[in-house]
Amino acid sequence: MCDRGGGAKGAAVHANVVFVNIDATQADPARRGLHNQVIPRVSQTPGFVAGYWLEPLDGKGISVTLWESEQAARKAAGLIQPPSSPTTGVKVDRIETREVIGQA
Repeated sequence: MCDRGGGAKGAAVHANVVFVNIDATQADPARRGLHNQVIPRVSQTPGFVAGYWLEPLDGKGISVTLWESEQAARKAAGLIQPPSSPTTGVKVDRIETREVIGQA
């Protein structure tokens, strides 16, 4: 269990791992939408700690966002459910919420 120190004592940080499919013909608008819409919106969500969006490979994208608690992570995950489209050319495939059990 990783304690971020900002929440309740002993509260475990949780991660949402989001898997998306990206339409290759919409790669440029998808990237603009990520930076102009998705990242600002996610970073303003209550309980947000940090986020990492990985370069797509073969039309598949992955993001990892960290949240102060399991409740915050699950609430944020509930805002984007498959097959929603967070921005042009992107469809959510699945979301996994997991406890962070180590960090360096």
